[in-house]
Amino acid sequence: MRNFVTLAGAILLGFVLSARADLTIVQRIEGAAQNGDVTVKIKGDKERIDAPSQPTRIIDGKTGEMTDLMSERKSFVKISAAQIKAVAESMNQSGKQPSASKLTPTGKKDTINGYEAEEYVFETPMFKASFWVASKYPAAAEILKEMQAPFLGASKPINMGLPDFTEFKGVPLKTVISVGPNESTTTVVSIKQDPLNANEFEIPKDFQELKKPIQSGPQPEENPSSSATP
Repeated sequence: MRNFVTLAGAILLGFVLSARADLTIVQRIEGAAQNGDVTVKIKGDKERIDAPSQPTRIIDGKTGEMTDLMSERKSFVKISAAQIKAVAESMNQSGKQPSASKLTPTGKKDTINGYEAEEYVFETPMFKASFWVASKYPAAAEILKEMQAPFLGASKPINMGLPDFTEFKGVPLKTVISVGPNESTTTVVSIKQDPLNANEFEIPKDFQELKKPIQSGPQPEENPSSSATP
C-alpha cells in the first residue's frame, strides 16, 4: 500500500494549473513516501514531475505512458498505460473497483497562501483524502479543466479512483491522502505561468532505455514473513 501513497501523491502534485498556459508549480510534500519540494511542469497534455531523490517523471496524456528519467545514469524506463492499470488493480486487494464516493464539505475553513480554503473529504475502501479548496482562486474553473486533460483517455488508469479535477468547486491548495497508517500532505508553494521549452518533456537523445524497470529511490525494509504490507 506504500506504493499507492507514492503514486497517488505523484498524481496529486498536478492539482493546480492555468487555462491553456504553460505552468510551473512548486509544491511541498510531507509524508512517509517523500519529503521536500517538488516541481510540476505542464505543457499541453504532457506533465513533468521533478522530486528529490526520485527520477524525473514525464506523463503523456495522449498515450497514457509514463517515462522515468535517471539523469545520473543517462537512462530511462517507460511504463505503459497497461502496466499502470495492472498496478492499480493489484493494489485493490478485493480485485474490484473502489466503491463510488463524492467530495463532501466538512465545514472547516483555513487560509492557505492568502486564499480562504474549505475542506472537502473523499473516501473509498482503499484510501481517504482531504482537499482544502480555494473557491475564489483566479480562473479556478479553467484551471481545473486544463488539469484534467493529462488524465483523460489512455491516461485514465493513472487516476486510480481519485476524483476528477473538474469535480472541485475551486483550486485545491492543500491535499492530504491517507492509506492505512501512511499519510502524505501536499501544499502549494508557488505557481508561475512562464512559457516552457517543449524539450523538457522529451527523452534526451543521449539517454539509453532500460528494458527492466528499477526501483526509484531507497526502499524501506520489509518483513519477508508478512503476507501484506500496509
